[in-house]
Amino acid sequence: MDSEIGKNLGTSLVVPSVQELAKQPMTKVPERYLRPIQEQPRLSNTHSLPQVPVINLQKLLSEDATELEKLDCAGKEWGFFQLINHGVNPSLVEALKSDVEDFFNLPIEEKKLFWQKPGDMEGFGQMFVVSEEHKLEWADLFYILTLPSYIRNPHLFPTIPQPFRDNLERYSLELKKLCVTIIGLKPHSDVGALTILLQVNEIEGLQIRKDGMWIPIKPLPEAFIINIGDMLEIMTNGVYRSIEHRATVNSEQKGISIATFHSPRLNGVMGPAPSLVTPERPAMFDKISVQDYIKGYFSRELEGKSFIDVIRIQNPE
Repeated sequence: MDSEIGKNLGTSLVVPSVQELAKQPMTKVPERYLRPIQEQPRLSNTHSLPQVPVINLQKLLSEDATELEKLDCAGKEWGFFQLINHGVNPSLVEALKSDVEDFFNLPIEEKKLFWQKPGDMEGFGQMFVVSEEHKLEWADLFYILTLPSYIRNPHLFPTIPQPFRDNLERYSLELKKLCVTIIGLKPHSDVGALTILLQVNEIEGLQIRKDGMWIPIKPLPEAFIINIGDMLEIMTNGVYRSIEHRATVNSEQKGISIATFHSPRLNGVMGPAPSLVTPERPAMFDKISVQDYIKGYFSRELEGKSFIDVIRIQNPE
């Protein structure tokens, strides 16, 4: 494999640490972190809102027909589901949660060693920052490529302190196996893009947009929150949908989560699976290389599902 594949997939401007900003006395949030007031989709009484489906992986593996139907419905109607009995070692999950909290609580002098560099996205900082006028998130992020190992940043991954580095290695391998298992459950979904989210603490913040409302997700203990990515929507020819979602800010406590992104091979080409293109359902997307899609995705401000529309075929015939 070419060791250069996976490098220079995108850039993001270097920004200050929100964690350090929050430690300073302030009477108002800096202007660059404030977004214009807009008409927002309605958020009704959370007790009356439906919740995303809960899928039991062990039932799926036993080919339970009801559970398979639930998974199919989750992909078509929700784009999200919570996965229980997933088989990932609970002690590893708890260790990684603790490691991540400790890592984010490092003194700023040590965290600077892991800060994003100009022209790169890996490290502490934010993503999708494409201009100095760009509105910023009230959050810090640590982004790193872990697998396959040949795309790792040789100056970043090896410097992560132990035991975090070993636990991150083990966790990445476990979630790779989990992703392959989930995607392989449907014959027409043998490649794709999923996000597996692990909530580190008990602060809820993830909301998904459905039927004109923002619906909060209440994470179940020891469950992963999984969502369909744009790439899987493309490869299933729109049968499974990626859904717009957002993270909200808690004014009193900080929320921490670990998102793991799984995508097809970077040197591959993706498009609708031929078996899902029919006269009744013509191809909805053009073919595009995985690298070009990722580069295009990271080259613009993140807003809704704007980039998938770039390769969407208008009025497919």
